Amino acid sequence: MERETRKRVSDSRIEVIYQVRPEHLNGAGRLFGGRLMEWIDEIAGLVAIRHSQSNVITASVDNLKFLRGAFQGDLVVLIGRMSYVGSTSMEIRVDTYVESLDGIRRLINIAHLVQVAVDENGRPRKVPGLIVDTESEKAEWDAAVKRKEMRRLRKEEGF
Repeated sequence: MERETRKRVSDSRIEVIYQVRPEHLNGAGRLFGGRLMEWIDEIAGLVAIRHSQSNVITASVDNLKFLRGAFQGDLVVLIGRMSYVGSTSMEIRVDTYVESLDGIRRLINIAHLVQVAVDENGRPRKVPGLIVDTESEKAEWDAAVKRKEMRRLRKEEGF
């Protein structure tokens, strides 16, 4: 894929809704954090596949921040969108909400994941660039650049 190809954030955005069922609960009666992490990883992978038009692998999960819980019967809304694109890697932000019956959404989790596009042999492959149109997309891009630098420093220092 040629690097000159670029896509908008909106081209790969995904919104998925789950209802919390008994099998999703932990011993405290809340949505099991591991289940939410699975859903977040799945959404991030789908966003990355849509953007790169190839298979992807999860390279890292950053800033998985649990703000509040979800309970049986709650509607959990996950919104994934591209925040940054490198040569072969992509950072995806996934926001998770609990949606009440009147449609009001409360943020319960923010996560940033790095996905790498791979070819049929599992080797990294180039991905399209990213067009950031709005001020919020530009701010998210700038924040992603800082997170990328922090990941580089942590790797360098062995954290």
